[in-house]
Amino acid sequence: MTAPFPTLPKFAIRPVQYRDLEAVETCMVQEGEAAAAEKSSFLAQQFQTTRHWYGLLKLLSLFPNPFRYHLCAYVAEAEHGRELLGFMQVAPFNQTRSTWRVQQVWLSSTANNPPLNIDSKEIGSQLLRYCFETVWEARTWILEVGADEKDALALYRQNGFQPLAHLTYWSVSPTLLAQLATDEPHLPNLLPVSNTDAQLLYQLDCVSMPPLLRQVFDLHIQDFKTSFFGSLINKIQQWCIQSQVVSGYVFEPQRKAAIGYYKLSLCKDGSRRHQAQLTVHPAYTWLYPQLLTKMAQLAQPLPPQSLELVSTDYQHEREEYLEKLGAQRSAHGLLMSRSVWHKLRETKPEGLHFSEVLQGLQPVPRTPIPTRMRWLDQPSSLPPQNQEISDSSERPTKNGKGQLRGD
Repeated sequence: MTAPFPTLPKFAIRPVQYRDLEAVETCMVQEGEAAAAEKSSFLAQQFQTTRHWYGLLKLLSLFPNPFRYHLCAYVAEAEHGRELLGFMQVAPFNQTRSTWRVQQVWLSSTANNPPLNIDSKEIGSQLLRYCFETVWEARTWILEVGADEKDALALYRQNGFQPLAHLTYWSVSPTLLAQLATDEPHLPNLLPVSNTDAQLLYQLDCVSMPPLLRQVFDLHIQDFKTSFFGSLINKIQQWCIQSQVVSGYVFEPQRKAAIGYYKLSLCKDGSRRHQAQLTVHPAYTWLYPQLLTKMAQLAQPLPPQSLELVSTDYQHEREEYLEKLGAQRSAHGLLMSRSVWHKLRETKPEGLHFSEVLQGLQPVPRTPIPTRMRWLDQPSSLPPQNQEISDSSERPTKNGKGQLRGD
């Protein structure tokens, strides 16, 4: 009995359209993000902003600019009924676009039920493969998955993703932030960030992470610069979501290097947590309490809200300080990566056949090349004065006066 032929997938994958945004927003809020109310409201607000500026973002995707790939998203749609089964949004991680990041993934839980009966992992795999085949300039893909998301972790493992680092999300309560704000940070060389400091921030970023992550991220000096157009778009985006971004770095005059950097995204309306990005030189870990105190002072004029920051498994000093400070672990995640090697498409030369290729290898009758060697059983065609004497006894020798003589 022969095995049955595999059935073709009952869905198609295509780029996202305007009519898909509202449906994806509703499904993500109701199904996948119902357990996290804060994250659910943030995703809803983000989708509303994308729908509001859809025309402008679509126009920006037609020519090179920092927001060209903001709408780089794909959906899986059922062949009958136009029901959305999955959504995936990707974006470049660096300026050279050698590394891309999977930002959002949503898979419908109703696809497993009749009449579709489609495995959600198959939908996720097809979305990932579609991105791998579409984005040819991507050499490496990275993503972040929760440590308790077993199904998502199995999906990414099945598609070739390997773990890079373990992430721990820390939450500093508003009460603890108020206590930290009463202290005065000792930061005499705290400077604002500008494009002229890109070289210093690049060196700090390289020295603060392991070589494997540095190779995967593939960041360069231009990744730490912001163009005028990008700054303008960032201001508009911050105004839409009611946020404020403050950044600074600590300069070491003797070494002429940056030893600490922070970037704080403050929520003005108190609807979500403050987000902090912190980078400290491994030899200057005493900067952790100083920089955290500075960020606590910046957050005091706004409505009380907790501060969230991330630590990795190779930043032991940061985790030890946050543990002693009294910060709470809110979530655990896993950073994963996958390398992609695209096979070059072979082009067949037109008008050139196999017989013509081997034509140069056919034996061609040629005249032998004359040499100074001859066989004894064959007469020589050379003049007698150019013939070589094969027997050593017939070869003439020189006497002491330089004259030829025979035996």
